[in-house]
Amino acid sequence: MEFNEKLSNPQKTIEVIQKYEFTFQKKFGQNFLIDSHVLNKIIASADITKDDFVLEIGPGIGTMTQYLAEAAGHVLAVEIDKTLIPILHETLASYDNVEVINEDVLKLDICKIVKEKNGGKPVKVVANLPYYITTPIIMGLLESHVPVESITVMVQKEVAMRMQAGPGTKDYGALSLAVQYYCEPYIAANVPPNCFMPRPKVGSTVIRLTRYSEPPVATENEQLMFRLIRASFNQRRKTLANGLNNAPDLHYTKEQIAQAIEALGVSASIRGEALTLQQFAKLADILAKQ
Repeated sequence: MEFNEKLSNPQKTIEVIQKYEFTFQKKFGQNFLIDSHVLNKIIASADITKDDFVLEIGPGIGTMTQYLAEAAGHVLAVEIDKTLIPILHETLASYDNVEVINEDVLKLDICKIVKEKNGGKPVKVVANLPYYITTPIIMGLLESHVPVESITVMVQKEVAMRMQAGPGTKDYGALSLAVQYYCEPYIAANVPPNCFMPRPKVGSTVIRLTRYSEPPVATENEQLMFRLIRASFNQRRKTLANGLNNAPDLHYTKEQIAQAIEALGVSASIRGEALTLQQFAKLADILAKQ
């Protein structure tokens, strides 16, 4: 089969699927893009140039990989589904700057791979992510301090809304704070279900997370700050004080927590969802001194 015509042509995608008798695996959340306009938008949003080393997570049959290969210097594509590997070898055969590895990205030491493959220089991550593991993948990349310049991903629309939500809104939560501590989020495009095969039941969004060189707030104890954030949102309806008192991994007395909230200068009955990232950082610093 010739692949001069890109896989973003739905007919081409159907041909490949039929040739290899490929069946979509629900457990891997597989939805292949079949819209060239959306693919061009992703490449433009990620600002891919020939100087870039791109890590693609979940290439599928290689639809976006073809676009990335034409725009980037080098593409490393990580695919968990071994049945897709022979397909990728064929669909990407004409690109000499693509390497495909059959691995679970959540079990990979990405820092080590980036060091080996790109000399430790920052990479750009681009992915059409399986929705059920979006958060662990993004948080894994950010928390393990992989040298990442930006992460441009297709995610479920409601997850994108959570990533950029502000205090006091229903979408605001631990994910919002974590993403905004490490990155500046920018919504690049909303993508309807008919741009995929098979069609997902939900709308999708392309979001670009540009990594800060330094976080926008300073805290002496990053780990403690994130423990406080998680405890505050584990029981959204409770007050901040109750959320922190009930957290098994926080070892402070009720009095210490009450004093810290008072020192923060907020009401004793405040809920965690009302606090800004800066206030969580300050609260961590107050409690770290106790």
